[in-house]
Amino acid sequence: MKTSVRLTAYAMGLIVVFGVALSAGRFLGPDEKPAAAPAHTDEHGSHQVSSAQLPAGLQITQDGYTLSPVTTRFTPGAAQTFAFRILGPDGKAVTQYSADHGTELHLIVVRRDLTGYQHLHPTRAADGTWSAPVTVRDPGQYRVFADFTPLARAEGFVLGVDVPAAGDYQPRELPAPGWQTEVDGYTVTRAGEPQAGTTSWMTVSVSKGGQPVTLEPYLGSFGHLVALRQGDLAYLHMHPQDGTVAGPDITVDAAVPSGGVYRLFLEFQHGGKVHLAEFTAVTGAGHAHN
Repeated sequence: MKTSVRLTAYAMGLIVVFGVALSAGRFLGPDEKPAAAPAHTDEHGSHQVSSAQLPAGLQITQDGYTLSPVTTRFTPGAAQTFAFRILGPDGKAVTQYSADHGTELHLIVVRRDLTGYQHLHPTRAADGTWSAPVTVRDPGQYRVFADFTPLARAEGFVLGVDVPAAGDYQPRELPAPGWQTEVDGYTVTRAGEPQAGTTSWMTVSVSKGGQPVTLEPYLGSFGHLVALRQGDLAYLHMHPQDGTVAGPDITVDAAVPSGGVYRLFLEFQHGGKVHLAEFTAVTGAGHAHN
């Protein structure tokens, strides 16, 4: 074969190879940005855009802080110590916190059917390990919430983790929504409904024997109300209105992250004892109660 013919064939071959590579590059898109990571999905499959938009209590880790349980299971009917740590962005146990309502950390334990609610105040060891005595009555999956503010941060966190209690889990039906409940001889009545997407206030009143009682301060407030959303157990601590004075009434901020069914847990103190009243409430986005 003459030299000119060989060169022509070689050049044609380069053109073919280049053309194939160019077409493949366009097809495969080497210059395209890599596919975006999927949006966050919580443990129940709820599609979320970012952790900042998640309601409190749905994550075990947020902004570098992690709820790390030392105790990994409960034994139904047995008194035991539940131990855990809060790990900071450096991976070490956090040992400095800001006090909130008279304590550095609030620990909430509740079964996933919203029964067995407990509000505990654990003690912290020098190495950052928290511990609290816990007794769960029934088998099932329990959600444990840690509500705290690290000294290094201005905002607080609510982190949650599931802890199992072995046995035959028999979930209970949530009680029907109601406006009044009885506990330890007290009658507790609420006026107003939690609402999503709008400002909302709810007033809870306590009486005994038909007479209003004067509530006593408990952890720096005349009452503490935690709302948990049925299903995913999104957590909300409803704070009393500024200027609340001693009396039978507590008015709380009742704006919730979304419409749905909520279980309300109100702790109040009278006669030197703390009592727990529970309600079921149903709300929809932006529909105020009249």
